Amino acid sequence: MNKKAPLISAAILLIIISGCVFSDLFIPYDPQGINLSEINIAPGKNHIFGTDTLGRDVFSMIWHGGRKSLFIGFFATAVSTVIAVIYGCISGLVREKADNVLMRITDILMSIPQILMVIFVQAVFGEPDIISISMVIALTGWMNISKMVRTEVRQVRNSDYVLAARTMGGSFFYILWNHLRPNFTSAIMFMSFSNIAGAISMEATLSFLGIGLPTSEVSWGTLMSLSQKAMLSGNWWILVIPGFFLISTIISVTEVGEYLKNRSRNESYL
Repeated sequence: MNKKAPLISAAILLIIISGCVFSDLFIPYDPQGINLSEINIAPGKNHIFGTDTLGRDVFSMIWHGGRKSLFIGFFATAVSTVIAVIYGCISGLVREKADNVLMRITDILMSIPQILMVIFVQAVFGEPDIISISMVIALTGWMNISKMVRTEVRQVRNSDYVLAARTMGGSFFYILWNHLRPNFTSAIMFMSFSNIAGAISMEATLSFLGIGLPTSEVSWGTLMSLSQKAMLSGNWWILVIPGFFLISTIISVTEVGEYLKNRSRNESYL
């Protein structure tokens, strides 16, 4: 049964990504501009999304800060997917004993809550910035894809075309790209989109806990980190509006990813 294309989710995602990328063309205020005379102003004519505890315009901050959150989501997922594909292919191609060792390592890493690994690895990296947080999330979020890739590779590794390529001296990356990749591309598509949503959520979680981007860096996560004080003081818009953008993005990414996965799976049956 074919699921209808998630046009609403795709449209929302396109609007959010386009707005963040081209935010400099329409945001009315400097997203990092502090104005102590306009602290905690509710949404209105001059500030349609209100201002935060430092007098910064929330509307400008959301669109400008979304760049960093989206970059972390896409960059971290790209890096983790590359790691997962290489690791999973190696595990799928090596002999049984080596494969067992690699999979036990993966199982051990998966048994540890990702947030704990992120905190530990981030401590090794030192002062957090957009690149280090992306790399930390990538280095702690590749295991689920690698296990799936390993399963797919083991199913086709003894196929005639793979054995022929290895016999003729085909390199690991040649075999990976030309013979193994087509078999797991559709399978990892949904997981990769899920990881994008997870990486964006992780950045917000780290900032909320005070170990993410510094408050001087504007992102959806740093906006959410102001939520506790905002709710105690009744400034609901500082939490609700950034939270709406964050949740809408995560849901839209997940919906689009699930549709692409189902579409690829259906096409493979034709």
